[in-house]
Amino acid sequence: MTVHTGRHFLQIPGPTNIPDRVLRAMDMPTMDHRGPEFAEIGFAVLAALQRVFRTKQPVIIYPSSGTGAWEAAIVNTLLAGDKVLMAETGQFAVLWHGIADKFKLDVDFLAGDWRRGADLEQIEARLAADRQHQIKAVMIVHNETSTGCVTHPLEVRKAMDRVKHPALLMVDTISGLGSLEYEHDAWGIDVSVAGSQKGLMLPPGLGFNAVSEKALAVAKANPSMRSYWDWQEVIAINKAGTWPYTPAVNLLFGLKEAIAMLEEEGLDNVFARHKRHSAATRAAVKAWGLETQCQDPHAHSPALTGVVMPEGHDADNFRKVVLENFDMSLGTGLNKIKGKAFRIGHIGHFNDLMLMGTLSGIEMGLDLARVPYRSGGVLAAMEVLKGRDVVAMSKSTAAVA
Repeated sequence: MTVHTGRHFLQIPGPTNIPDRVLRAMDMPTMDHRGPEFAEIGFAVLAALQRVFRTKQPVIIYPSSGTGAWEAAIVNTLLAGDKVLMAETGQFAVLWHGIADKFKLDVDFLAGDWRRGADLEQIEARLAADRQHQIKAVMIVHNETSTGCVTHPLEVRKAMDRVKHPALLMVDTISGLGSLEYEHDAWGIDVSVAGSQKGLMLPPGLGFNAVSEKALAVAKANPSMRSYWDWQEVIAINKAGTWPYTPAVNLLFGLKEAIAMLEEEGLDNVFARHKRHSAATRAAVKAWGLETQCQDPHAHSPALTGVVMPEGHDADNFRKVVLENFDMSLGTGLNKIKGKAFRIGHIGHFNDLMLMGTLSGIEMGLDLARVPYRSGGVLAAMEVLKGRDVVAMSKSTAAVA
């Protein structure tokens, strides 16, 4: 058994590192969740989430994973036999499809290669052909955590509007919220699905639905059987600052502090930081002579980078070498890219030095695992973080030599 000193590097794309401030905020004695002191917390986090989602509409908080929030989006708005349009952008799109199947929805699942976001032309064409408006919802993953590819919800909304299709727009932003720009109201999103353990810097255990006025009207008219996930019941009790069941009290303490941290930094600054770290990571991958899993420059995720291993080299073996030698966890490839790719999380509570440590561990790990690569990835990332033009710097260095 190897004994490591220092802190473990958790560089998976979620659950993410939890800030000490958030840990301390959760370290509270049990509170009466029907009392006035808790109601103050309840009102505060509900308002804070509206600011993060950029919505004036209700945000429902569940004691659940993001998977629960997926299910809530379905059972409140759809019935067995309803047709929905989804896009295969990665493993989490596949999992949402699986839940839709279990509820016997009629899913039109647009095939994808897991190397880019949703095909907007295909989505628009399917909607344009649906003259009877049988498609009740378009369901997309904003930031596909399994691949590092983004589908831009506003572009999907524009496609829907061009063909004047009345379907609901449902967006999984589980790893997008708090790390990428997101505008629930301005982008015309009807149901946003999110979770606590990614950009919000909390442990797993909270699921969220932000819902439009249109989605609420659909849910109110929907006769589907539901209880725990019922939006109407939760919203009604939220008016008293509490929930219809026992809430995850200490996670709500942490949520209040986490959003305070995001707002102290400024959400626009948070988004810019994630973009900067993503650009630096991609510069390192390019310098190593490796490929990113995402192949569309318009779709690179600010929150994580998927890296494809050279043919004949196993990504999980590489991850094992890095874990054993440097006490650093990297994200595994999922489903059809299992063993073929690994994922670098640069999401949540993160800074330049943490990124440089992460990339140094990867570069040393490539060497130890005998993966063919070119050195210099760490230096390339450093130049990006320092704000220099890497290409110009390399040409200048070559000229001096």
